Amino acid sequence: MECDVCGRSMRRWPAPATEWEEDIWSCSWCHATTHVGGKWFEIARPPYMSMEMRWERALADGLPAEVSHAFGTFGTTLCGIQEADMSPSDNLWMPERDNACSACREAAVVIDDRWPQAMRGEDARVSVVRRSGA
Repeated sequence: MECDVCGRSMRRWPAPATEWEEDIWSCSWCHATTHVGGKWFEIARPPYMSMEMRWERALADGLPAEVSHAFGTFGTTLCGIQEADMSPSDNLWMPERDNACSACREAAVVIDDRWPQAMRGEDARVSVVRRSGA
């Protein structure tokens, strides 16, 4: 699948389809996400979100508690740490906090800069709603 934001290839998340038969695809360059299938959408493309609202805090046994890392995609932090049990938390990662990983912060700035201004509007990414009866 091609990323509608930057045109690069997207990777399918290795998890099985959700209960609503939804596959999740992410771009490893600009980190845009596309959901294919599901209960209400054929294709759902979440809009651009600013750095402060975009990333969840990473959780894993091997991460030090005193440093806050951002969960990227495919079991890694934005700074590249990979742990087998890594997952996003229910809490946002706050890049402005003193304990935020500086390498994650730098990566988040680079990724944010990869989103063209034209793709940052609320309606810039087109989603396709499932037709009734389908």
